[in-house]
Amino acid sequence: MYQSGEIVSSKTRTVELDKGKHFRAKLGFILMSTDLAAESDFIEMVPDGVGIHITRLKTDDLTTNETLAHHIDEMADAASRIQPDAKPDVICYSCTSGSIVNGEENVMAEITKGAPYARPMTIATGVVDALRELGVKKIVVGTPYIDEINTAEADFLVDKGFEILDIQGLNLTTGLEFGYVTPDYWKKFALEIDHPEADAIFLSCSGIRALEVVDEIEAIVNKPVITSNQAQMWSCLRRAGINDKIVGFGRIFEKLGLSLQPSKSE
Repeated sequence: MYQSGEIVSSKTRTVELDKGKHFRAKLGFILMSTDLAAESDFIEMVPDGVGIHITRLKTDDLTTNETLAHHIDEMADAASRIQPDAKPDVICYSCTSGSIVNGEENVMAEITKGAPYARPMTIATGVVDALRELGVKKIVVGTPYIDEINTAEADFLVDKGFEILDIQGLNLTTGLEFGYVTPDYWKKFALEIDHPEADAIFLSCSGIRALEVVDEIEAIVNKPVITSNQAQMWSCLRRAGINDKIVGFGRIFEKLGLSLQPSKSE
């Protein structure tokens, strides 16, 4: 029995170690401080053996091109704080509109400054990866954003080779509002903007609760539905070499994404 004032002396033991809980891969995500949806979406989708590590950028709860442009200033620092000793396989900036406003290459360069051991990613990159993997050419887009952001997003997607049949925003201005829109409303909105010639529906923004209704919408329209969080998770998993076909979150998870797989030398 230990008595106050004594010095503890532990026995020498041979400790049993393994590769830890996240032995398959570790994914890092840089979220906005106002994002109410992405973290829970990741937890829903992540397969066994894969770790989710998150940090957040201080974000103005007003979403405009001007406020989004400030995210780049803290990107390297945010990346450096995501489990640096564990070294995530991939680190992704999880803001669709911010990825577009700041530029994919600029964001990934900052992530690499802070975490040179990780493959850098942006959520917008993941969306493009998913749309291309599905062979999509013509899309309709639904967002929570104001139209200056919708215009920038439309230009981005056109530059990536997609034809925008329609893009509609809800004209909400704050990240918190984005997270308060119900999943059922996203379903109604998706069905409203769908077009007979559209190959897919894209519901944009990491802070919205659209993931929950992806399967329902796909069953009705008989075409793929992409959400920002679903696409980024799929792309990050494939880039980390995780090929699981996850059920319940849309057709994209049936795809292996072989072009995204890490090379054997990585």
